[in-house]
Amino acid sequence: QVQLAESGGGLVQAGGSLRLSCAASGRTFSDYAMGWFRQAPGKEREFVAAISRSGLSTYSADSVKGRFTISRDNAKNTVYLQMNSLKLEDTAVYYCAARMQRYSVHPDEYDYWGQGTQVTLSS
Repeated sequence: QVQLAESGGGLVQAGGSLRLSCAASGRTFSDYAMGWFRQAPGKEREFVAAISRSGLSTYSADSVKGRFTISRDNAKNTVYLQMNSLKLEDTAVYYCAARMQRYSVHPDEYDYWGQGTQVTLSS
């Protein structure tokens, strides 16, 4: 079992920045590829970014490329999502997820999920 806990969400003005963190516990963190997803009201959960077990490989959705950066610190069992130039449409609950295989853009391929952290943008 892997337990995941997100933090760092909040209310921010459009154009601002936030850094989300996801702390993992329970198993060897470096055994898991990690992903960030988000879900806005009335919408399906969508892929945001993912990172390999080593942290050497990352992939981001087109909607966030150039604005969001995923990273991880295996010594701290934590994955991060640095979000810059935030837009109103980035408002959502953000979730981190873990899987033992190579990272994926499909939420149903992840084994463990956090509870989510709310990110709200204001104009």
